[in-house]
Amino acid sequence: MAKGKKMTKTQLATELAEATGTNKKTAGQFLESLCSIAYAEAKKNGEFTVPGIGKLVKSNRKARMGRNPATGETIKIPAKTVVKFRVAKAAKDSVLGSKK
Repeated sequence: MAKGKKMTKTQLATELAEATGTNKKTAGQFLESLCSIAYAEAKKNGEFTVPGIGKLVKSNRKARMGRNPATGETIKIPAKTVVKFRVAKAAKDSVLGSKK
């Protein structure tokens, strides 16, 4: 794969199929199922963990004061719920190298 190019879903399914000895269709269905399960669990339980990679976490943000960059006017930003992804330590160490 060329440097700087992001892996597409099709390429990921192909790599997964080769690594597991299945076909691309099965690997693609696995990815779709994993996403569906992750979304449903995060919505229901507030988090979903993919061991060794990280977890999706539902988080509440408080209301706060902000500034409109165009006018400089102070505005109130309402409270809202957001989804965050927390990267697992194993993934950080694998990608970045462990600190010594």
